[in-house]
Formats: sequence, C-alpha cells, structure tokens
Amino acid sequence: MRKLILAAAVAFALPAAAQSPVEPTPATRAMAAGYKALMVCGAVKNAGAAGGSRTVESVEANELVGVYPEIDALVREMPVEVLPARVAVAWDDAMPPRSAVWRAGLGCTIMPVGWRGEQIAFTSPQAPANAAFPAAATPVDAEALEDAAEMAFGGGYGEGANTTAVVVLQDGRLVGEWYAEGFGIDTPQRTWSVAKSLAGTIIGAAVQRGEVDVNAPAAIADWSREGDPRRAITLDQLMRMSSGLTSDTAGNRTDGLYFGGVGVDEQATTWPLIAPPGSRYRYANNDTLLAILSIAPTFREHPPKGLFRALGMHDTVAETDWRGNYVLSSQVWSTARHLARIGQLYVDDGVVDGVRILPEGWREYVSRPSGPQPRGEQGYGATFWLFDKSEGIPVDAISANGNRGQYVIIVPSRRIVIVRRGEDPAGARFDHIAFTRDVLAALD
Repeated sequence: MRKLILAAAVAFALPAAAQSPVEPTPATRAMAAGYKALMVCGAVKNAGAAGGSRTVESVEANELVGVYPEIDALVREMPVEVLPARVAVAWDDAMPPRSAVWRAGLGCTIMPVGWRGEQIAFTSPQAPANAAFPAAATPVDAEALEDAAEMAFGGGYGEGANTTAVVVLQDGRLVGEWYAEGFGIDTPQRTWSVAKSLAGTIIGAAVQRGEVDVNAPAAIADWSREGDPRRAITLDQLMRMSSGLTSDTAGNRTDGLYFGGVGVDEQATTWPLIAPPGSRYRYANNDTLLAILSIAPTFREHPPKGLFRALGMHDTVAETDWRGNYVLSSQVWSTARHLARIGQLYVDDGVVDGVRILPEGWREYVSRPSGPQPRGEQGYGATFWLFDKSEGIPVDAISANGNRGQYVIIVPSRRIVIVRRGEDPAGARFDHIAFTRDVLAALD
C-alpha cells in the first residue's frame, strides 16, 4: 500500500509481409515533437518550481504512455533535451527543434514550428507559501476508505488505469491522501479539461467583481462586424458547450492550439456556426477558449494567478500560448491538494476566509442543466459535469473531469471533495462514479 500521507483500419487485405508502414507526415512529426516538448517542460519545470522533482524518465513512463495513436510511437522515440529555460525535441534535420519555453509564474509555452530560440523576457516575483489544510480528521470508516484507495491504485476501477494521486476532504479537513511512486504533495500535473472548470471559476470571480455578464454576448473582436451571426453567442452558451460552432475535429481535439504553436486568437475564433446558439450540446475546447478570450481584458488587473493565490494555490500555473492567450481549456498545472482547494471553494459556496470570491448562487448556476444535454452517464452544467443520473450519489454533486483520468468531485451536501489524478493511457478508463460511491460510503 502506498504511504497514507495524513489520516488515514484495417489496411488493405494483403499478407502482413506485403504491408509497409505509413511514413508519418512532417506535420505529424512536428506535432509529436511539440507534444513531447510541452509535456516534459510542464512536468519537470513546474515540479521544480513547486519544490518537487520530476525526471524525464518519469514523464516518459507516465505522461507519455498511451497518447494519441498517430503520434504515440513518435513521442517515445524522439530525443528530448532539457535546458535551463526551455525543453527541445528534434524532429527534422532541416528544421529547428520544437521548443517549449519556461517562464517563472507562467509555466511552459509551446513555440511555433520553426522557432529558433529568440529569448522571451519575463520576470515574476517569488510566490508566497501555499496555504495548509487544517489537521487531518478521522474518517468514519478508515479501513473502507483505504480499501477504495487501494482499488484506485491497483486497477480496481478500470483495467490499465494509472492512478497517481488521491486526496479526500471532509468539512475542509484532509481525511486521506495517497500518491504513486514518483508523485507527491509538490507534484503538479496537467489538469487537461479540469481546466475548463477552473475557467468557469475564473469567470465567476469576474462576475462577482462586476466585470462580466454571462448572459451578454461574448466579447470576441473577430465577431464584431455587422451581420456576423456569431455575435449572438453568449458567454453562458460557451460555458455550457452550446455555442453552435463547429471545429476542425471532434470537439475535444485542438492539437494545433495545444501542441502546434498556433495562437488561440488565430484559430479558435474562425469556426462558423452549424447550429443556432443554445440549441445543441457539443463538447468543444474552442467554447472554453473563446469564453476565456472574451474576458481577457479583465486579466490586466486580475490574472488567473490572482485567484489561485487567494485560494492558497501559489504553485498552480495557468499557461499561455506564445501570443499571450491563456489556454484555460486544458493547459493548467496543479497539484492534487490545490485542486482540492477549488473543490472546497464550491463546498463553501464561493467564500474563502470570510471573503466572497464567487457570486452568491454561483454553485447552483454551474450545477444547473439549463442548456442542451449530452448523452452518457453525466449531465452538464456551466463548465462542470453533473451527477444527476447516478444512483447512490447526492444529486447536488458536480465534477471537473479531464483527459487521462483527472477528476475533482464536489459533494456540497456532504461537504466532501474527492480528487483523483491519473495518467491513464488511451483505452483505459477509470470509473470515477463507482469510486465516488465507495468513498462516500466510507465517509457515511
């Protein structure tokens, strides 16, 4: 058992020998190199800044296992070089390596294909220390809670799933915390789409300050011309994945933005409508990217790190593209404890140390399935998933879900927060609903 930290296509039908592998295109190789550069940079550099430590070997064994099939083999074989201010991955003899640049306070940024290493000037003050949780509480059934954690790390909630961390809070106190070898309290991991719920929280803070109206049309400059039908899309519709916009791939793939070095403002704003706004649910990174782009003017005075610091999350980093746009649909690095703090913010109805961070009723707003709904085992509110279809889980429970098994589960009526971090390879699935039931039963 891991240490309990606290309380507790088939090709043409030819013979195999006659088939020859398809040579990856330069574009595919460039994308693979960008993926590896950014992932290694984010894992190694963000861990170091948080006081932890990650090695390239650890990243290759966790984050770089079972990635997108078209680049999986390439990612494994490409050489990586970790330099003081960037990480470089060679991919073509005639082109410079793909580079992810490290900047204190902003994390890593993937640079455009062909970038040759010009310096980016940036300074950041030393971050204050992270806030600590109160002393551990004793769970009602410590043995059952530990059994659920054992199953999480041992594949009991999904064959092949790779759990890296579990944190459980009740009444704002830690009742259990476990980590896989090589991970710990100071190990940030990429949140993937858990960042969408962080984006919704950042928007909520802007609403509380009186800077944003979720029911108003999203302020996207490229849509401002008279006659552009996208002018009608509201911030609320973007948060509910009901913009009606199309995109170049299935809604949750925006590789050019994530790993190709394309700017959010270059690509996310360009897609046309294919349905009336508010009429169709379609999970899309672009909707969240556009929601954040629309409130970007507020970041001059209130950048995301301001919210993180208010919550005691000083080692959580929201990264940007090379043009300075936040990639808050995926590219945030945070520890398991820090994500638990986001959950606790919602348990406490948006109040921290007596100060209201989110508007009164914001928790109910993000939990309301007022837009068109997805098929499947969970409904969708405004940047949060709902447990409105799950037996044995209170109906007020919500979750932030991310690729490779990132989950922040919030049960306000029980004052419980459950965080599960993972590096689940493609094809493996962690059953977070069953895990939630078991943890709640142990704390009943």
